[in-house]
Amino acid sequence: MKQKSYDGSPSLYLIPTPIGNMEDITIRAINTLKQVDLLFCEDTRVTGQLLKFLDIKKRMVTCQDHNESKVRELALEFLQSGKNIGLVTDRGTPIISDPGYKVVEFIANNGYNVISLPGPTAFVSALTMSGINPSPFLFYGFLNAKSSKRCKELLSLQKETATLIFYEAPHRIKDTVVDIYNILGNRKISVCREISKLYEEVIRGNIEDILDNLDNIKGEIVIVVEGNLGIEDYSNLSIIEHVNLYLEDGLTEKEAIKKVAVERDIPKSVVYKDFHIGK
Repeated sequence: MKQKSYDGSPSLYLIPTPIGNMEDITIRAINTLKQVDLLFCEDTRVTGQLLKFLDIKKRMVTCQDHNESKVRELALEFLQSGKNIGLVTDRGTPIISDPGYKVVEFIANNGYNVISLPGPTAFVSALTMSGINPSPFLFYGFLNAKSSKRCKELLSLQKETATLIFYEAPHRIKDTVVDIYNILGNRKISVCREISKLYEEVIRGNIEDILDNLDNIKGEIVIVVEGNLGIEDYSNLSIIEHVNLYLEDGLTEKEAIKKVAVERDIPKSVVYKDFHIGK
């Protein structure tokens, strides 16, 4: 489906907002906030503070994961009546680890323009100041809150050569970085918090060197981790985890045990025994 965004027809505008410093908003974003007829927000209280700062009054409707199906119908009604809509999240560029995707998909499938304005995105700032190779990179967003599921996600990324970027909550940061260390090894890492705010801080180094600096840190956090540079290190995996890694890749049990034995330089019988005892 072809769409010409700037044809003057009613459109849905994705409007980035500051991730911290209120001055980090474009002139175009301000003008678009003024011009749209309705504003969908992740939290109307947060957006209300921004609008007050900009001296803009606008009708706001909450748009969150649980009500996107309802909100998208309202959005379509407004567009059909010739009105323009804006969509913002609490901070940064909409849709990036935030609600709004279902609305965008629905509106685009109904033939209306979706126009995304360039603007602040936390993971880009974190990547460029990390001191880790920025290209290529893989933005993953939030890992699972449960350690067992988080470790499974990290296992799937173990061979990824691109730099990895994650968002994380402050109360989970230490546990998450420990899981990253246990699964991915002692890689270069950068932990950025409170980007563009007064207490902005970047912690850089190898994982084992910075772990003691992660106690009681607060704020919004972005983790940047060096990709797999081809130096395989399985010392942080148990034999069972190591064998399962290759089983998930499609190897037979016999092939996986043989490969693990070679990589660990131990007899196949030892791998076989440990694997089956632990099953």
